[in-house]
Amino acid sequence: MNNEEKSVDISGRKVVAMRDVQEAAAAGASRILISENSIVTPAARDFLQQKKITIVANGNASGGGEAAVSPGIPVPTSSSVIAGRPASNPKLFNTPEAEAVKKEICAVGRKLWMRQFVDGNGGNISYRIGPNEVICTPTLVSKFDLTPEDMSMVDLEGNQIAGTKPRTSEIFLHLEIYKAVPEAKSCVHCHPPHATAYAITGKVPPNLVIPEFEVFVGKVAISPYATPGTAEFAQTVIPYVKNHNTVLLSNHGIICWADSVTHAEWYAEVLDTYCWTLMLASQLGTPISHISEEHGSDLLAIKKKLGLPDIRFDTSRLKECQLADLEVPDGIALTPTPCDGSTGKSAEPDMEALVKSVTDAVMGAIGAK
Repeated sequence: MNNEEKSVDISGRKVVAMRDVQEAAAAGASRILISENSIVTPAARDFLQQKKITIVANGNASGGGEAAVSPGIPVPTSSSVIAGRPASNPKLFNTPEAEAVKKEICAVGRKLWMRQFVDGNGGNISYRIGPNEVICTPTLVSKFDLTPEDMSMVDLEGNQIAGTKPRTSEIFLHLEIYKAVPEAKSCVHCHPPHATAYAITGKVPPNLVIPEFEVFVGKVAISPYATPGTAEFAQTVIPYVKNHNTVLLSNHGIICWADSVTHAEWYAEVLDTYCWTLMLASQLGTPISHISEEHGSDLLAIKKKLGLPDIRFDTSRLKECQLADLEVPDGIALTPTPCDGSTGKSAEPDMEALVKSVTDAVMGAIGAK
């Protein structure tokens, strides 16, 4: 048997980790044999996918009864059934619904790139197509260049079950949202510059300024920083995603969820345009006018009718006249420092005296001539 056909039997391992598969690869394996009850870590599955090494699940630890698998595609074993979830179904990846989703993800990827919400290979997009199946963008591919053939599919634990390119390293951020919010069908993570500017200053934009923002996004949360791609990073959004469809990621970007890929991208557009508009308005030197609380309640009613989440629907957290400045957990309801509009005076207290002294000097020089 040559190296291209070589099998390495590690069916005696209950947990197949990165070290195990690296050793198998170093031995020249084109496939590894594991027990049907073995657990393969996500990192090990990604490594095997990249090396095009196939997993073969045996009927028992001694090596009998091989399961049929697709070449080069790590397949889930019985370990995919977690917490009552059904085993994943790789066949969903090639259904007409999946093909339509892949095309929509590509279209949204180009919109993100053209609006400069992503750069390089940044950002990622996903769609939950089944109870335990999520289609997502691959790693290291520009969102402008995406094609349907580039897509991957993972289960809710991050194991890749279909697709020829490795899935995005930040898929766990999306998966935590799908687990926490049953209504979430799609997630879009990107780095829109104006919204990210708020994220890197630890601030969230104020409310009750523009109606469309109140209805489609509304209160925005900001999650604490953690290294992207890690389990810790994925878990930072858990406290916020049930009451917010958009979260600022500290020193990173944003994540939006919705009932479709297109709608999740809309929320990213709405948020960034809102932040941009606020920044422009702050340069005019005039206080920003706010929508009244009464009209704000009307907008919330529209939002509730549309089935969109908002922390202000939780009446136990509302105080009188707090639609605009409701405190959100962990002190995240910060607002940009406003211009000094309370008196209409310049923010520089000595400016008038400086102007007067310059004027007096000029007039004195003219008179001397």
